[in-house]
Amino acid sequence: MNNRNYHELEKKIGYTFNYIDYLITALTHTSYMNERKMNKPESYERSEFLGDAILEFIVSEYLYTYNKDYKEGKLTKLRASLVCEFTLSQIAKSLGFGEFVLLSKGEEMTGGRDRNSILCDLFEAVLGAIYLDGGIEPAKTFVNTYLLKDIETKSLFYDAKSTLQELMQKEGKVLSYHLVDEVGPDHNKKYITDAVIDGMAIARGEGVSRKAAEQTAAYNALLQLKKKQV
Repeated sequence: MNNRNYHELEKKIGYTFNYIDYLITALTHTSYMNERKMNKPESYERSEFLGDAILEFIVSEYLYTYNKDYKEGKLTKLRASLVCEFTLSQIAKSLGFGEFVLLSKGEEMTGGRDRNSILCDLFEAVLGAIYLDGGIEPAKTFVNTYLLKDIETKSLFYDAKSTLQELMQKEGKVLSYHLVDEVGPDHNKKYITDAVIDGMAIARGEGVSRKAAEQTAAYNALLQLKKKQV
């Protein structure tokens, strides 16, 4: 039985649904439907399909409007950095989507509530649900509030490793990555990595692969360096 208090989530996202079923569907993982042998298309995949297209439109329109001196290539790269899995998953995590998603027992046991790929899909699915329920204006408000504020910081992750490498080269410093630990079973392993500058660990990252952990470590290192400049 689903006893989740969706009104609590509505407060977090700043939107009250006329039809709460749109939100429930957006938070229902396919594995949950399959486990219960519900032969219906009412899982988050359809909402996510719609939300993905709406998200691309809203972000594209915003960047086109407020960056009139950017050429197409730069606009495309900036959009990609904003709608990447890491950025969207972190927003979904901060809003508590993982606490509300309906998962199968298998997905639950393998850490599905915290998995970036699922959280990213949930962001797009909830956006799709908001659009279905209220139209484009509340959808834009949602994206503007949670994604399009502090674009500079949110866009750092996409090229974090190359950006940090270029910065260190300019400063004549040596950058490396050190694998600190591997935790969890093989089917749900997490890698923990430090970004090391001139032999000193300055930031740590976690990920489902060594590459993902290094990317997160580089992003966290850039955030640390950015704070020092303020």
